[in-house]
Amino acid sequence: MDGNGRWAKKRGLPRIAGHKEGAESLRAVLRAAGELGVEYLTVYAFSTENWGRPKEEVDFLMGLLLLTIDRELDELVKKGIRVKFLGRLAKFSPELQKKMRQATEKTAAGSKSTLSIMVNYGGRAEIVDAVNRLIAEGKKEVNEADLQANLYTSDLPDPDLLIRTASEMRISNFLLWQIAYAELYVTDAYWPEFREKQFKQAIEAYQKRERRFGKL
Repeated sequence: MDGNGRWAKKRGLPRIAGHKEGAESLRAVLRAAGELGVEYLTVYAFSTENWGRPKEEVDFLMGLLLLTIDRELDELVKKGIRVKFLGRLAKFSPELQKKMRQATEKTAAGSKSTLSIMVNYGGRAEIVDAVNRLIAEGKKEVNEADLQANLYTSDLPDPDLLIRTASEMRISNFLLWQIAYAELYVTDAYWPEFREKQFKQAIEAYQKRERRFGKL
């Protein structure tokens, strides 16, 4: 979800204003995904590298995450949306970890769709963690199925479509294993201005693709 800071800068606003508006975009995209029957939506909310941002900004993002969970939880339960927080969660405050656990537990029965929120997440870190779990199990040799089963996303299908906002032309350490055959869609829109219309445009573009999965 790129471009929050740049969106705010263009308007003479502080970066945190971009993050706040970006939260509204997430609500809009989740609503559009439900209308279109998208069963799995995964968003990159906070990376392992984002801790290097100014403390004021990081603190605001942590508070925004807490506020968003409190504000949206009942609606997510009502709409049958299962929520998962994936990443190295132990680094967050005890209060935030508790909120994430509560949200996961309260929405566990949701059967309409799954929203995965990647926090303190990095694709390389995920693979390292999976390998370390296999080592701890005593594995001497592993195959793709072993690694897949130990990723954070082990119970999720691989993504069909990866959307990059703000004209970003890189993967940025996101789902490195899972997006091997995902279709890529890049838009000039900054995340705070990426709403239902832009999401539906991305889906329409995807529907025109011919997926080969490495085959002719």
